[in-house]
Amino acid sequence: MSTKEDQTEGERLAELAKRRGFFFGSNGAYGGVAGFYTFGPQGAALKSNIEAAWRERFTVREGNYEIEAPTIMPEPVFEASGHLDGFDDMLVECPDCGTAHRADHLIEDATDVEDAESAPIEEVEDLIIEHNLVCPQCQATLGGEPVDSFNLMFETNIGPGSASSGYLRPETAQGIFVEFPQIKQYARNTLPFGVTQIGRAYRNEISPRKRIVRTREFTQAELEQFIDPERNEPALDEVADITVTLYSARQQQADDGDYIETTVGEAVESGLIGDGWIGYFIGIAQEWYETIGVDTDRFRFRQHLSGERAHYATDCWDAESEVDGDWIEIAGFAYRGEYDLSKHAEYGDDEFSIFQEYEESKTVERAVVDPDMSVLGPKFGSQAGEIKTALETLAERNPDAFSEETVDVSVDGEIITVDVEETNFHIETKTVNGEHITPHVIEPSFGIDRTVYTLLAHGYREDTVDNETRTYLSLSTKVAPTDVGVFPLISNVEQLVEQAKDIVSELRAAGLSVVADDSGSIGRRYRRQDEIGTPFCITVDRDGIEGTDPDTVTIRQRDTGRQVRAPIAVVTELIQSVQSDEIIFDNLTDAYDAVEWANKSE
Repeated sequence: MSTKEDQTEGERLAELAKRRGFFFGSNGAYGGVAGFYTFGPQGAALKSNIEAAWRERFTVREGNYEIEAPTIMPEPVFEASGHLDGFDDMLVECPDCGTAHRADHLIEDATDVEDAESAPIEEVEDLIIEHNLVCPQCQATLGGEPVDSFNLMFETNIGPGSASSGYLRPETAQGIFVEFPQIKQYARNTLPFGVTQIGRAYRNEISPRKRIVRTREFTQAELEQFIDPERNEPALDEVADITVTLYSARQQQADDGDYIETTVGEAVESGLIGDGWIGYFIGIAQEWYETIGVDTDRFRFRQHLSGERAHYATDCWDAESEVDGDWIEIAGFAYRGEYDLSKHAEYGDDEFSIFQEYEESKTVERAVVDPDMSVLGPKFGSQAGEIKTALETLAERNPDAFSEETVDVSVDGEIITVDVEETNFHIETKTVNGEHITPHVIEPSFGIDRTVYTLLAHGYREDTVDNETRTYLSLSTKVAPTDVGVFPLISNVEQLVEQAKDIVSELRAAGLSVVADDSGSIGRRYRRQDEIGTPFCITVDRDGIEGTDPDTVTIRQRDTGRQVRAPIAVVTELIQSVQSDEIIFDNLTDAYDAVEWANKSE
């Protein structure tokens, strides 16, 4: 059995997470299923607090709308979005044991190739042969085995039988896009506006790994910002001075490439970050991650290389954290353009554009057709209506097509030739007050589970207290799963126990998460709370009941172990003030300071 000193960071986290109730593999009584995890009491609370912090920053403070869409959606949604055809990973199967592996991960784990995911299948097959890769399970040779595309979506049937196919959503974004025609009404058809959603997503990963980093069910927090690129600008000045660490595509490809330390404003001005909206959300994210406790020395924004960028994205950056020697993506920032709404407008039966009024009316020339249906009807029969629609669309998009004696349109894959004279094509001069535009989309997308993992890794500490090694989680008071631990110093003294119960009740009534513990020595109780990241512990002792400091308790801070005496009457307000950064706990070094603060707060 390995000692703690022999364990990797990931192994230490997994052991602590299971022992203290942060997360553990699901369905253990039935042998478990790879890629599914249960968040225990501490993990569920930490995760919930992260979601609340994200909602406060990206929904409430940004003035955005939040929705909650179904996790199962019908097949046509994913046909429109492109997920049916393009949401694939590369699979290679072991010829001996039959284990399926993600081919690009095998290559990246065993070689110096860093971006196998963006390589074509033929190149991946050659790399497997070139590097003599073997099955991690049974060591059988994988060279020469076919690499296939594997769609990651979970398929299901909606209702009885198999007539109506559906899929568990692989991202929360589509639930926002398909409801755009309804949501835009709540925004009074006025751009810009943003829509957020926090919810579960599902991907049938070939080879889940790294605990809760790559799973088959996970939580996303996504914001879809809808803008008119010609009119809407972000409030870049609000984040211009925020310092960020950038790893650009150019630096990644250079032999001596390195990080670029700069400000958001400078990065946008120089073109390093190509779009102001992307820069704006990167700046907000940098501040938010710092607030919830991400170690900025283990954090960066990496630009996608051209081969890994989605076909619809003009630019994309990932927020990445370093855990156990690897960089993991914890958020993505993509400029998706009008791709999503245009595709759903093409496939769906609704209006995915917004009418934008001009500041002043304009006189414009527009090509129009007004076909004589008394001619088209007898000539083309049941196709006449579709031909009329096709002619109207063609006139709008390419009026030059009507410059000859005949014009061709496509109806159900068939080319139909129509005499231009029969189309009644002409140019009209009209006064217009506005136009329909398809909004562009900027998408910040956050992985909540990976953020949990990052905070546990970045908050893990060890030190020595009373000649013993102490393990603690230095979690931010903004997200710590438990706010306060309350202990009677001696568990069999009724007065102390009752006073502790009263304090617990008051703290909980104020909305704080509290653990009451009267088991074991006070040192053991402190260690238990330290290990789950509880920022403060309150001890009720005899001095506060009958000694020289009546009606006071001891408040202990987790990281430093520093203790102060404070009046019971202001304990709740004091802790809330520390949480909100109104006061700094380390400045309260003795009873006088705490009492003085209490007097000032009255």
